[in-house]
Order: sequence, then C-alpha cells, then structure tokens
Amino acid sequence: MKRVAICAVAQHEIKAKIWYKRFQDMLLDILEDLQGETGFTFGGENGVKNIITCSDDFFDARTISDNAVNDVVGAANYRGEQKMAQEGLNGIGYAMASILSGHDDVIYFAGHCMESLSASRNQIANMAYDPFYCRCLGLDYLNAAGLQARAYMEKTKITQEQLAKVVVRARQWASRNKYANEKTQLNLGDVMYSSVLCDPIRSLHAYPVSDGAVAMLLASEERAYEFTDNPIWITGFGNCMDSYFMGRRDLASSSALKKAAEQAYKMAGIKQPRKSVNLVEAMDCYAYQQPMWLEGLGLCDEGKGGAFIDEYGPAKYSINLSGGMLAGRPLMIGGLYGVAEAVLQLKGQADEHQAADVNCAVIQSTTGGAGQFQTVVVLER
Repeated sequence: MKRVAICAVAQHEIKAKIWYKRFQDMLLDILEDLQGETGFTFGGENGVKNIITCSDDFFDARTISDNAVNDVVGAANYRGEQKMAQEGLNGIGYAMASILSGHDDVIYFAGHCMESLSASRNQIANMAYDPFYCRCLGLDYLNAAGLQARAYMEKTKITQEQLAKVVVRARQWASRNKYANEKTQLNLGDVMYSSVLCDPIRSLHAYPVSDGAVAMLLASEERAYEFTDNPIWITGFGNCMDSYFMGRRDLASSSALKKAAEQAYKMAGIKQPRKSVNLVEAMDCYAYQQPMWLEGLGLCDEGKGGAFIDEYGPAKYSINLSGGMLAGRPLMIGGLYGVAEAVLQLKGQADEHQAADVNCAVIQSTTGGAGQFQTVVVLER
C-alpha cells in the first residue's frame, strides 16, 4: 500500500483569550511558519492545489466559516479548499484518502478555534443535540460528561485522588510545553477540593477555555522528501460513531473507541498495542476520560483505570506529555494539536518535554456527548 507522510507541523501558542488577534491572523502566522520550514508553495505544477480546513460556524459566529479564511490558507484565486466541520483529527483521514486516491499529492491542512469568542461553549454544545428530545432538556457536552463520569466511577471505583493525579500530572508536563495554555502547578488537594462544576466533575477536572490554531503539510511517499528529511508516516486510521441517544449506550465503556482503535491498529499492522505503542495523545476534556479512553485504546484493562494511574501507566506509555486537553486546547482542534505534538516527538523536536525512543504514537480524539464519536490515528517514524 502507498504511504502518506506528515512532513511538518506548525502550532500557534494556546491562550485562554487571544483578544489581540483575529483567527485569520493566527492562521497566517502558522502558514508562514510552515512555508518557512518546508519551502512549499501554492499553485503551479508542483505546488499545493488542495487545502483542507477545520472550523466551526458556531465558534466563529458566522455561517460558512471557512469563507473567512480562504485568503490566509492559500485558497485564493479559485484554488481548492474543503472544510472539515468535525473534530479536526478526522481531517487526517480525509487528507490521507485524498492522497491515496491519487486526487492530490500534497495537501495543506489548517484548523482553528477560538472558544473565547462565544458567551458559553456549553450553549454551543447544546446545539449538537436534536431540537425535539434533547436540546430542550439543556443537554450539552459538560452535563453529558457528568452522567458518564458518574457511571464510570460507579463501575470502576476510581477515586477522587486518582483523578486528581491525572490533572496534577497534566499541569506538570504543560509547564515544559511552550504551546500549552494553563501551566499553573497544582497539588492533589487543589484538585480534590475545587468547586463542583457538574457532579461528579470538579472545576479543575475540566479543560480550560482555549483559543488556538494548528497546521500541517501532508504528502505522498513520492513527494514527502521534497519537504523534509524525516517524514512521519500515517500508518493507521479509524473512527466510529456510537448510538446518538445516551440511554442506548453503556456510558461506562466506549464501544465506539474500541472499534476505532481496532480499525487503526489493523491498518497499522499492530497486533499488541501494549508492546508497540510508545506515546499517546488522548483527548481528555475531563479527568475521568483519560483512564477511560486508555481502556478503550487497549492500553489498560477494562475497569482498571484507577490502578493504571497508581501504577504509573501514564508514564509507561508517555501519555499527554504536552499536557493534553487538561492543560487547555480548543475543542474543535484538540486532536490536531495531538498530532502536532506526536509529530514533534517522533522527529525528536519536542524540546523540554521530549520522550525517549518514540517510534509509534497513537492519537485519539472525540466529539459529541459522552464521547459519542471517536477517532484514532497511528503515526510512526
């Protein structure tokens, strides 16, 4: 099978409120960074002819949100641009398919999200639910996560102290990552006794409001070495949608994630992920999700997330050395920041938070209430 490479990545520093820039300015910054690193151009015989973007109409407060970014992502002059209105990690699969099909050989992919522009991200999440049965109940991603957290805690008996360890560790690693949003250091008591946000989720269990942008250049195997001496290969991809109504799901276990991971591992030829995976970027919007998603990825026994934390499982698999979502990433592009982090780790360019001997990285993202839609990508050197 032909291979697709991620040649280079560019990240904008994540902040709680980037009031001094428009999202177009952030996108232009990372475009110029990426062009400076790789030398790629738009148009012509060998230039980029197709651009994929990720944005959201609600967060951008406008319809057809990608219409506002065409000029700063190289899509002017009738060049192709296609919008991903979904959690950004799915755009990796879309770009990969475009290249493997022969339609493109080089793709520029950029995503942005400014959560601070909205009065409430919970109000935006409420619009993800159908208007007849769920939206009128006030369901959003936070209270859906509260229901799931309670179910998971009842099933696994994971403790508040174990969940606090997840948050404390995230902040410790974030302090070494120049792109991370929230770097304030915490102790277990700070987390365990922080105010209740949505029972049993406490305020420090939840990811902070974040603004940011991220971009990457993808290329076919034939052209990858034009842009880098060290391409990172996309070897596995999978995604799966769980039942829409939460009452039809086992909230304490993610069947969608298990199926997405199975697809990605099969494509990558990974039969024993616990022996093959060196690094993980999991989209843990809430503290309970990290151990739960690791169970779904097959790196931790079902229902044993708490013991996994106590036994230093996150350190064993170099989980979220960037700080992850709990240190602050925008919702729409949390998975893309995970890819950017994994690429830097695989290239040995993660600076102060570089892991040793990283050969195989797994990135997981989710969107929808209580992890409804799950995506998994495998990257290898």
